[in-house]
Amino acid sequence: MDLSEQISQLESDLQEINFLLEKSDRKRVQDVLTQEKKKVEREIALKQQQKDQLANKEAGDCVQSSVSKGYTVKISNYGWDQSDKFVKIYITLKGVHKIAAENVQTSFTERSFSVFVKDLDGKNHQMVVKNLLCPIDVQESCQKMKTDMVLVMCKKKTQKKWECLTQVEKLTKEKEKPSHEENADPSDGLMSMLKKIYSEGDDEMKRTINKAWSESQEKKSKGLDMDF
Repeated sequence: MDLSEQISQLESDLQEINFLLEKSDRKRVQDVLTQEKKKVEREIALKQQQKDQLANKEAGDCVQSSVSKGYTVKISNYGWDQSDKFVKIYITLKGVHKIAAENVQTSFTERSFSVFVKDLDGKNHQMVVKNLLCPIDVQESCQKMKTDMVLVMCKKKTQKKWECLTQVEKLTKEKEKPSHEENADPSDGLMSMLKKIYSEGDDEMKRTINKAWSESQEKKSKGLDMDF
């Protein structure tokens, strides 16, 4: 099974997990499905990276064959936004609209794109973006020239909003989110604190805690609110 088939199978798994998440009402089940979802997304990102590396190597070989004299710098000045149908990347390069059209080369794969601008102010400029968040339509994607700008138009395969540009950015955001433990029931933290106080307390402290606990359990069994 090649990488495309593996990715397709994983994406099918992800769709089914999302379906089950929508139908599930049990928190424990949702937690298990969420963890599995993250695992599948990481597998998809890894397989897609492997696939893009092969595609970008071929694209890079093509680009390098047309490199003129001079050195190549990485393009870092850009922004992006989106419409229902396109993800748009705005690359700012002063004077780029004045050079020959064939000196601006853009290539696409299903999950990546690369831009190479040859011989602008004595330098070559290059930008490669891998692991796009969602697949794009290679045939319908294109570049457009604006004043001092290259506009890269990535056609979405599905009309849904992208929360970020790449899979790596998405995974980074997820790592920055509070962990499951940090979102746990506050009563769990209370119990841990009480256990610590009990284990470190003297006999009087232990008797006080035992009495309060017994009273709270009696109230709970009678359907009353817990005061403890």
